[in-house]
Amino acid sequence: MKLLLIKIGKAWQTLKREGLIHGMKRIIPAGLALFGRVRPADVLFVTGGVGDSARFRTKHVAEELGLRSVTSSVTVQDNPRLSTYADKFFVFVFHRVLFTPSVAKLVTEVKKRGKEIIFETDDLVYDPKYLKHMDYWRVMNSLERKLYENGVGGEILADPYVKVATTSTSFLAGKLREKGKRVFIVPNRMPVSDVTITDELYRKREEWTHSRTDDVVTIGYFSGAAGHDKDFATITAPLLRLLGKHPNLRMLIVGPLVLDDAFATYADRIDRMHYVERKKHFGNVASVDINIAPLEIGNPFCEGKSELKFFEAGILGVPTVAAATQTFREAITDGTDGFVAANEGEWEEKLGRLIADVDLRRRIGEQARKTALDRYVTTSADDTEYVGYLKDAIKRGQMGPSSDSLKK
Repeated sequence: MKLLLIKIGKAWQTLKREGLIHGMKRIIPAGLALFGRVRPADVLFVTGGVGDSARFRTKHVAEELGLRSVTSSVTVQDNPRLSTYADKFFVFVFHRVLFTPSVAKLVTEVKKRGKEIIFETDDLVYDPKYLKHMDYWRVMNSLERKLYENGVGGEILADPYVKVATTSTSFLAGKLREKGKRVFIVPNRMPVSDVTITDELYRKREEWTHSRTDDVVTIGYFSGAAGHDKDFATITAPLLRLLGKHPNLRMLIVGPLVLDDAFATYADRIDRMHYVERKKHFGNVASVDINIAPLEIGNPFCEGKSELKFFEAGILGVPTVAAATQTFREAITDGTDGFVAANEGEWEEKLGRLIADVDLRRRIGEQARKTALDRYVTTSADDTEYVGYLKDAIKRGQMGPSSDSLKK
């Protein structure tokens, strides 16, 4: 009943924020996921949802593992048959799941059989002490907040049986090591299907950029989800100054975001769009000249965010200016395949350079595409240590429980 109430609260907030049509596009896939077929395999990924986080941390990783001879299946924690899967897999990866009775039962059955349990996260939501740093927390309704009251998956992380965790960034890896876990960093990556879409869009974008005669420059911001108002606010002042300085500058904002009232002066140069499905999302990114990824530097939630906004734009040849968080500093070679900005002055200076110089935009965009293809697609992944660990865990699971595992 508690989980049902939480789901109702999330659905209501989504409908209120995005309207009936666009809200239902997010809600319906969650319902359909309950009935997805789960085939026996080496690894089972159990996730708490069906959004971008679940896609990157389960389906995309499953594709990467499949290319390296490790078979995987993905299901949601609401699957009514969840607790029956202990015999069908050898490794169980739990990504952002609530510790519901069915999850608890599956964990118990897996432990009885001495099989591997891995905790997976791409955010700090597993620890309630960090919630005050999450901007979206302040606008959640009471039902949504119940999702986080014990930390999402915190019970699994705290279980002494669970020795290993995976995550998306080195910042989050450090936090998990503080919990005494062995941590594998598995970066977010794009699947083959996304590369097929983006390759075609990249070719079309190249033709368009080389043939256009106007001097319009469009900055794109793709929020992805609610809860980024404070992040965007960190660059309000430099954006307003740039809009005032460059009459040819436009902005495209996709997804939920509350803009400062001062942007009303430039309303005729700012386009707004709702969340769209994956293929249209890449089309929107390809339509802009510059991509931005602002975050609150020093905020633990923001420091843990991955670099996906950089490589999703980069694979299309679109240059990015991103906040100088630890993750973006590690991912971007400043001035070569993108820019990182640590303060308002750097945001204004680096965006200004890109706005004024079409050749710079092309050069940075081309290098960003190379970086994306080299490091951020499943076919080029190099997680040798993690894959080796999984293969060993699968062998242990096939052999059955040892006396040591039964004591845990």
